Amino acid sequence: MAQLCRILSSSRSIATSLTRGMASSPLVDMLGKLNHVAIATPDIEKASQFYRNLGANVSEKVAQPEHGVYTVFVTLPNSKIELLYPLGEKSPIQGFLDKNKAGGMHHICIEVKDINGAMNLVKSKGIRTLAEKPKIGAHGKPVVFLHPKDCGGVLIELEQE
Repeated sequence: MAQLCRILSSSRSIATSLTRGMASSPLVDMLGKLNHVAIATPDIEKASQFYRNLGANVSEKVAQPEHGVYTVFVTLPNSKIELLYPLGEKSPIQGFLDKNKAGGMHHICIEVKDINGAMNLVKSKGIRTLAEKPKIGAHGKPVVFLHPKDCGGVLIELEQE
């Protein structure tokens, strides 16, 4: 529970920082709603059960081999939590867990109307993307990640609405 409180507090701080820094930016019109907060976990079954015990709607674990992760989605009234667990030896989540043994917030996902337009706009603002083209994400929609060094230390995923 303490981890959830830290994550929610961190998410509010991130949202406030992003809002203040982008208030006069063309990115404001591009950004949609928060789709999910992703949490890397060393034990996806235990993490899933934690949210089930709180009464949340928790999906089954799904392999996402193209991203090197297993995902579980926790549906909340106003957003989702995505639980991430490593899949395969080259999983980016394993590297995160090696540095953060207990797990923690991995990224936030924000919806955009036009993923290609969003990529062009962020690149024009000097924000690096982690891929040249969008990939299909866990929801079956195009996604792209923004470099955390360009986003206040936060890994941001943009997802097509």
